[in-house]
Amino acid sequence: MTENNQEGQGQNEKAFKNFGKRVDEFLVEFEEAGERLKKEFEGKFEELRVSAEKLKKEAESSDRWKDVEQSLKRAGDELGNAFKAAFNNKKS
Repeated sequence: MTENNQEGQGQNEKAFKNFGKRVDEFLVEFEEAGERLKKEFEGKFEELRVSAEKLKKEAESSDRWKDVEQSLKRAGDELGNAFKAAFNNKKS
């Protein structure tokens, strides 16, 4: 029975050793996958940041254009009022 006991103990040791080896391999793969995901996330984050900056610049340009349009409209209205005033005064 002692030989059987030692044989069983040896098999258990091999099983635990094999299990430990698999856990170590899994942890290495897990760490590598984490690093790949981190790089991928950083790349996507950078793409989003660049897109956000581009949209912000476009929005600022759009806002500026709206300001220019409003200023031109006011100038046009003032010019129209000036012509009306000038021609109305001549008719009087």
